[in-house]
Amino acid sequence: MRIRIIGSCGSGKSTLAKQLSGHYGIPYYEIDNVIWDRSEDGLKYPEQVRDATFQAILDSESWIVEGVQYKEWTLTSIAIADFVFVLNPHVYVRDYRIVKRFILSRTGIRPWNYKQSLSNLRKMLVEWNHRYDVQQVIDLVKQYRQTPHIVRSRRDVMNVLADEFPACRC
Repeated sequence: MRIRIIGSCGSGKSTLAKQLSGHYGIPYYEIDNVIWDRSEDGLKYPEQVRDATFQAILDSESWIVEGVQYKEWTLTSIAIADFVFVLNPHVYVRDYRIVKRFILSRTGIRPWNYKQSLSNLRKMLVEWNHRYDVQQVIDLVKQYRQTPHIVRSRRDVMNVLADEFPACRC
């Protein structure tokens, strides 16, 4: 099974990918970790490395790929996925999750992939959340897939998958 999850900051992509991975025993990948070297330098990988890493993921038999990105180099994941989920919880739910993640990571309660800053928090809330154009994502997915699944919650995703796999009571 190949699953692509797209959504804005705070939509629940990573959480959903981890849950589905545990439930189905399929590896999951965060596109951000394909882009960013998570060492102390925090630099982007060269495009050739990024593209080769991403292609190796897509060449595997089963995967769950999550990310906000829907740039040209990620479109193959949409085209070949068995399921494409566009996560679209209410914008204020996403705001809450972004602020909660910021507080938990800054206080050290929950480690994060990178050091969160106030500047980054502002970008996440204003630019990457409130200006997120879900209709643009849906239209793009429709170019590659006839039926993107627009969902608000994990329960919605599990209902879609249960409909496709009736023997599985997720």
